[in-house]
Amino acid sequence: MLLWIAFSLMTGAAILAVLWPLRTGAGAAPEAASAAEADLAVYRDQLAEIERDRTAGLIGEGEGEAARAEVARRILRASAEVHATRAASAGNVGRRRAAALIALIGVPVLAGTLYILLGSPQLSPQPLAARLNARPEEADVAVLIRKVEEHLEANPDDGRGYEVIAPIYLRIGRTSDAVRAWSNAIRLLGSSPSRQSGLGEAMVADADGVVTAEASAAFQQALAQDPKDPKARYFLGLAAEQDGKTAEAAAYWSALAADSPAGAPWLPLVHAALARVGATAPAPQTAQMPGPGAADVAAAEDMTPEQRSQMIRGMVERLSARLAEDGDDLEGWLRLMRAWTVLGDADKAKAAAADARDHFGKDDAALARIDALARELGLGS
Repeated sequence: MLLWIAFSLMTGAAILAVLWPLRTGAGAAPEAASAAEADLAVYRDQLAEIERDRTAGLIGEGEGEAARAEVARRILRASAEVHATRAASAGNVGRRRAAALIALIGVPVLAGTLYILLGSPQLSPQPLAARLNARPEEADVAVLIRKVEEHLEANPDDGRGYEVIAPIYLRIGRTSDAVRAWSNAIRLLGSSPSRQSGLGEAMVADADGVVTAEASAAFQQALAQDPKDPKARYFLGLAAEQDGKTAEAAAYWSALAADSPAGAPWLPLVHAALARVGATAPAPQTAQMPGPGAADVAAAEDMTPEQRSQMIRGMVERLSARLAEDGDDLEGWLRLMRAWTVLGDADKAKAAAADARDHFGKDDAALARIDALARELGLGS
């Protein structure tokens, strides 16, 4: 009931706003007509006065005729003004009545039609308290954020709450709130790769895309805990690009592309970044790491663990021998470094890195990728 009363009051206010100017303009035409009629009365008095002066001999016949002619012209002009003003007033009255009719009928009808078409008159009122208590799937994002914020106000040590709301803040553009939420999550829950990279990403967004020193430190923390973290690796490459170190940026992004599975959601972004610095994206890991053939798999089923290890080592030895003959395969050198590391032979992995550097000594981009992988594998630079 209160809702409809409010609607009625608003409609009345809208109609009054339309009719008020019409009311103030209604007296303009009658006022002009009254002024012209007063002039006519004055001119008639002047004619009578001229006639009296002529009869009394105060003015001559010629002078009297000239004065009567002048006053007659003024009377004609004033009469025309009176008629024109009255005609205009009659037209204005018609237009004002039409405008008033439209305001009285059209405004309510138009408002009601728009409400029926665009509004939801069948829904019951939803005060803020009821919206805050609604089920999550029925609440909008702003209400859900407000609920989490109220929870955190009452429970400021709930690190999980900060971790939940931080990426939401970032998604809706509240970057400084995202930085604060990630910082609180790390303070309360401890450091982790996802929290550190989330904090760094929020810092970059808060700095309008610039990878600041604080953001780089967060990404380095994430990479120290997880050398494969794709977000940290991408943004550290971006930091290198912004510092003018395009070779280092290409190394970060090339290694990330090589390690990423086919179809990884971040690959298009990485490929675009590589193109920006003039580097070519390598094939994803699944495409560049050929596995054993069907015969090898069948034979391995009957092998002991030692025999399987020996078979794998033999495959790695064959890759090493092939690279010794034809060392132009950069991806092969990178696979060889990884393979020896997985087999636990750090000396051969370091030797492979050294041989790769010797072969690509004049290719800065290739050297950057080799050095990046060596650091990642713990082989030194």
